[in-house]
Amino acid sequence: MRKYPERERAQILRDLIAATPGDEGKWFAAAKEAGQREVAGELANQSPCDPKTLTRAARDFAEKDPGFALTAGLAALRWLSAGYGYEVSSADVWAAYSHTMTAAEHLGRRDEVRQRIRAFVANNGFVAQVLRSELGLGGQQRRKTAKSGGANGTKAPALRRAC
Repeated sequence: MRKYPERERAQILRDLIAATPGDEGKWFAAAKEAGQREVAGELANQSPCDPKTLTRAARDFAEKDPGFALTAGLAALRWLSAGYGYEVSSADVWAAYSHTMTAAEHLGRRDEVRQRIRAFVANNGFVAQVLRSELGLGGQQRRKTAKSGGANGTKAPALRRAC
């Protein structure tokens, strides 16, 4: 930003995003830090973004900007359901779900958001396994022993790395 004081921060960010097609999700944190939350939300849904980064945003903004927190949390759960993330545990899934639902409650949209989450995680591997009983997806949630790692003894299979 110092090298280009005559240029608007938002325009610099847009130029950087345009220079990396297909990697828009990698610019989520930069957009969020620049105060461009609407742009950050669009980026989080445009291409894979690290679910843990999205979950932290949902946590940090749940009260001060629940709309943005909801967007970030839903994106985190969607990317987790699609198999993105690095060393994801059941604790990561629960954190994403919990912070997303906190934002939804602040917006008075708890039931609607729960149904949206249910729709995109249903029968979708690890995330569905972790949230099965919470979302009423049916079937038994299998719990692994503590030796298998992760919080509550459950750890995701190898997932694709995002961002």
